[in-house]
Amino acid sequence: MTSETGRLTVFIASPLEPEQVDRIRSVAPDRIEVLHEPALLPGARFPADHKGREDFVRTAAQEEQWRMLLRRAEVLWDFPPIAGGEDGVFDLVPNLKWVQTTSSGVGQQIKRLGLQDSDLLVTTARGVHAGPLTEFVFLALLSHVKRLSVLQAEQRQHHWARFCGDELAGKTLAIIGAGEVGRRVAALGLGFGMRVVALARSGSDRTAEQLGVDALFPATRLHDMLAQTDALVLSVPHTPETENLIDEAALRALKPGGVLVNIARGQVVDEAALTEALRSGHIGLAALDVFAVEPLPAESPLWDLPNVLISPHSGSTAASENGKISDIFCHNLRCFLAGKRGDMRNVLDKTRLY
Repeated sequence: MTSETGRLTVFIASPLEPEQVDRIRSVAPDRIEVLHEPALLPGARFPADHKGREDFVRTAAQEEQWRMLLRRAEVLWDFPPIAGGEDGVFDLVPNLKWVQTTSSGVGQQIKRLGLQDSDLLVTTARGVHAGPLTEFVFLALLSHVKRLSVLQAEQRQHHWARFCGDELAGKTLAIIGAGEVGRRVAALGLGFGMRVVALARSGSDRTAEQLGVDALFPATRLHDMLAQTDALVLSVPHTPETENLIDEAALRALKPGGVLVNIARGQVVDEAALTEALRSGHIGLAALDVFAVEPLPAESPLWDLPNVLISPHSGSTAASENGKISDIFCHNLRCFLAGKRGDMRNVLDKTRLY
């Protein structure tokens, strides 16, 4: 089904810069109709904000217009926020064929919305966030080995006292989740002279050489890998296999004083066990961009631990983000219009949830 104009109807369902909307329109102006009503969207709080102001409320008239546009949509840019929650939201989009998401890890959301067994085509932002997330990883690692907190404290006191720091070279960096983000982390780790290892995904036949790491451990040897690990980076999707993967036993297996960086999902780590490992000093530093409950509750002990760096799920966000997602979407639009779905990028495997 196409719109009343005979063109494919694309609806922009989250805040997006006008120049990116214009780019989307320019893909095939005679074949697509792009619906974009900024007044119906919450104002962006920062560049590449896909949620917008939390206090935004549509008037009754605006809500009716919003729902009318959803009924016309065949393609969505992002998941549409609906007053009262997301349950049943896709019942409001009867003609929907495809959603381009602005996130990479949307598998659990697709499952929660009951779309896992549907014919809906879902493409993600996979790869867009690899650069910023890798930078976040090395922000944490470098600040730890160079003792940034000591330097800042001494500077505040106007105190000059020489000390000995450390270096990344020679340390073992372990990656769980050697996708696009994990491989970017691995490449930079090798550039710093680190030994880089990774955990093999169950069923994968890829080799260490193909993944760009020094060694690859089977899933059954997770604890053996952790025993050698100075810095552990989590970049896996949240699936039944990865939920609570880093539990109390895994944390105990990690080399004492090691660093844990979580840029995956909070559900991959047992937060209570992590808190205890941080308190005891067994974990030297945890740099956390994601949490089991977000926003992180004010009463969480993680806020006040001196060996924790908290990022409000913002390690992936950069001003260039929407431009990169638009690159993917425009490419995919051309493929979709040409009937070449096999050439579309970042198609979500709804069975595997990534």
